[in-house]
Amino acid sequence: MLLSCGDALIDFLPVTSADGRDALVPVVGGSCLNIAVGMARLGAPAGFVGGVSIDLFGRMIADHASASGVDLRYAIRGDHQTTLAFVRTVDGEPQYGFYDAATASRNWTYRRGAIRFADIQAIHVGSTTLTHDMGVAQALAMVEDARDTVTISFDPNCRPNLVSDKSRYLDHMHAFAAKADIVRMSDVDFDFLYGGNDHAKGASSLMAAGASLVVVTCGAKGARAWHKQAGAVEVQAPTVKVVDTIGAGDSFQAALLFALRAIGRIGRAPLAQITSDELACVLSFAAECAAFTCGRAGADPPRASDVGAALARLGV
Repeated sequence: MLLSCGDALIDFLPVTSADGRDALVPVVGGSCLNIAVGMARLGAPAGFVGGVSIDLFGRMIADHASASGVDLRYAIRGDHQTTLAFVRTVDGEPQYGFYDAATASRNWTYRRGAIRFADIQAIHVGSTTLTHDMGVAQALAMVEDARDTVTISFDPNCRPNLVSDKSRYLDHMHAFAAKADIVRMSDVDFDFLYGGNDHAKGASSLMAAGASLVVVTCGAKGARAWHKQAGAVEVQAPTVKVVDTIGAGDSFQAALLFALRAIGRIGRAPLAQITSDELACVLSFAAECAAFTCGRAGADPPRASDVGAALARLGV
């Protein structure tokens, strides 16, 4: 199984009502839940780890996850309220306002022994639950227990408006990156964490710290990856009529992990031996899945039937 650990929430997406007024539509989201959904929809056994409320919105989250085939056995259900995120698009990029105090996601705790790591191939961590000390401590404890046998994937998916102490936040992000086998981030996140756009230098530092694979996604400009053995690989983004970019990075991440598993390169040792051709194929597949998501509203990752031609090129 592939697990994704972190946030599950409700995005309120802007729409125009029938009478022309601005309106908001509640849609299930959260980066880490989106990634679990994306992996499951493509056909991988996938589960979500995190807090999910039993309130109205929490039931929406659970129903959405189950409908996509996500295993919720490792989710903790409780009566804390669901995190809400209000979305506004500015210059083509989504911006978020979070209501996240005392929520189910914030109150998730790692229960040592609850996850049988022998049955898990990879665990992904990242996003909003890593903006506060409790979330960091719980996720780090899980990663420490898992990393001897499980591939660790990390995407900071930075939310600057939730960061009150940037220096402390950077220390936390560096700690997760140092324990990860796969590090992926957007070019915007890279600039927030490291400053500038010298992605190759940043990737070199991350690999020196222990990562096998570093990927930086650049929206319509495609993606670049660096690997200790395969070297640098770059792929272009498919051309698509963009509805919005919400969840595109999550779809890329889900497809990246799915594809690595599909070609037998998800384990730490096989990942270390991936070839440049294999890596290019995996990145291209991930880019196609991200582009598909950009073609429809909200974080709505593709199913295998939506990307059949891309799966065929992947050899699946």
